[in-house]
Amino acid sequence: LRPIRSVTFATPTFRITGSHLSKGSLKARDKNQEQEVLQWIEAVLGEPLPKGEYEDILKDGVVLCKLINKLAPGSVKKIQEKGTNFQLMENIQRFQAAIKKYGVPQEEIFQTADLFERRNIVQVTLCLYALGRLTQKHPEYNGPSLGPKMADKNERTFTEEQLRAHEGELNLQMGYNKGASQSGHGGFGNTRHM
Repeated sequence: LRPIRSVTFATPTFRITGSHLSKGSLKARDKNQEQEVLQWIEAVLGEPLPKGEYEDILKDGVVLCKLINKLAPGSVKKIQEKGTNFQLMENIQRFQAAIKKYGVPQEEIFQTADLFERRNIVQVTLCLYALGRLTQKHPEYNGPSLGPKMADKNERTFTEEQLRAHEGELNLQMGYNKGASQSGHGGFGNTRHM
């Protein structure tokens, strides 16, 4: 007998990209969700947002930086209100770094170009929903919530006796090794005879 070797598999990370959205294979933008995000931001900030399209309101990163500073004061030290595209993109990058520190998982954070170049506005919305859910886990936050409540960890502890209790039971599939198969169904392309 040979010893069994341990094998480790890496789990790939997938992102929703704008090129796929244009083909209609993935979920398109949801204006209701976008409106809900804007209303949540207004409620958290306690001030009205500028008028305009969703992506235009968020594009320069100023509103996003103000949002994270309200949730976690001092997260973004410098907010560029005006400047070159590069300076405005830095606002978005500062917001991204701050929400990662706040606890939003890296895979839920949008890329700067997703917002600034409007490549993937859906990912921006998903990221803001992730931030909204995460606020519920911060005890210092008592403002409005966005999206469904995050589930709490439900750990269970079993005694050795409880873990071994099922060992004497017979599983209904014990001794049955046939499983589902297609034996007797012929090859590909054959017609079914009834």
